[in-house]
Amino acid sequence: MTPISALQKTAEALMAKAAIEIPDDYLGGLRQCAKSEKGDLSAFVIQAMLENYEAAKEDRRAMCGDTGVPRWYVKMGNEARIEGGPVALENALRRATANATQSIPLRPNRVHPLWRTDHDNNCGIGAPEIEYSFHPEGDWIDLTTVHKGGLFGTDYRMLFPGDGIDGIKRFYLDTLIAFGKRGLACQPAIVGVGLGGSKDISVVLGKQAACLRTVGDRNPDPKIAALEEELKEIGNSIGMGAMGFMGSSMVVDCHIEVGYCHTGGMPMSVHMFCLSSRRATARIYPDGRVEFRTDPLWFTDYMRRSGVEWEGTPTTRPQAAE
Repeated sequence: MTPISALQKTAEALMAKAAIEIPDDYLGGLRQCAKSEKGDLSAFVIQAMLENYEAAKEDRRAMCGDTGVPRWYVKMGNEARIEGGPVALENALRRATANATQSIPLRPNRVHPLWRTDHDNNCGIGAPEIEYSFHPEGDWIDLTTVHKGGLFGTDYRMLFPGDGIDGIKRFYLDTLIAFGKRGLACQPAIVGVGLGGSKDISVVLGKQAACLRTVGDRNPDPKIAALEEELKEIGNSIGMGAMGFMGSSMVVDCHIEVGYCHTGGMPMSVHMFCLSSRRATARIYPDGRVEFRTDPLWFTDYMRRSGVEWEGTPTTRPQAAE
């Protein structure tokens, strides 16, 4: 049984890592942007951010004054057991969020949508969000914290199947241009695209694609992987660079996740995970051992349900127009 004290202690350590230490995969992607960026002001911003990341790590201070909105992703092996159960785990994650807000410190960004009530600890009604997934074997628990930024780089649209790939590209560009030209997405960003599901699932998939996959990772479907590469290239060809300045580094990477949807529609969401790409993961074992990493390993075959069998013979309807 995994001790609740180990879970809370690890959660607080993860909050600090996410706020202070930029993940290596994003850092590598940003360095590539720095090498290829031709816009003077955009190149200046990227270089300044690279220097800022080093200073934050050395001084053990948050890498950005706006520390986003902390949220949690929990993955459990099928044999995992928690001292006090899932409710104790959620209480521990809320305590860790509140403690870290004061100790790191984090900006207390969470407020009531109408009354703007602020408890000064990033906790409140529905906050922080906690999402779950499971793995067929193992007695471990993975905790991932994401300090989600890029608030104004998020949008949703219900497309029709006839819109096809061209419709996907059009909405993708609409979103990047609408928010990117004012620097509202805090780019260069990791862009996540959710395709399919219902409206709520599409939005969840897009956010997870942005926050829980690493730079350079590709969807296991070769056609979707090719579309990820194409959208990344398109995003960097619209004349926008860092923070809305002219340039060619709008997108560090693009990730797409899909879910089966109603035959009459094609829901799509776009999410940008900002230039301070804050995430950290740890695996906790029942004996209290902890392994830290920066790759959440969230999207497994089981998570995508690509390996789950079902009865019947699948049929393929005509594909979306190219």
